[in-house]
Amino acid sequence: QVQLVESGGGLVQAGGSLRLSCAASGRTFSTYAMGWFRQAPGKEREFVAAVSWDGGTTKYGDSVKGRFTISRGNAKNTVYLQMNSLKPEDTAVYYCAASRVRMPTTLDLADYWGQGTQVTISS
Repeated sequence: QVQLVESGGGLVQAGGSLRLSCAASGRTFSTYAMGWFRQAPGKEREFVAAVSWDGGTTKYGDSVKGRFTISRGNAKNTVYLQMNSLKPEDTAVYYCAASRVRMPTTLDLADYWGQGTQVTISS
């Protein structure tokens, strides 16, 4: 069992930056692939970024490529999402996800979810 707790969300002006963190419980964190998803009001939850268990491979959604960076610190049981050049359309609740098998790039690949953290970008 893995419990995920996100933090770092908030209100930022367009063009600004935020760093989200996702702290995971459990001694097996380093064996899980991790990812971030987001859900805006009235929209489906969408893939943002994912990282392999060892941090060696990353994937990004098309809308965030070149602006967001995912990383992980296995010693701290934490995965990060650095978000730069933020746009109003990045406004959403951001969710952390863990997968025992593959990098979670789709909803069905995630085995565990965090509760989400709100990110609001003002224009």
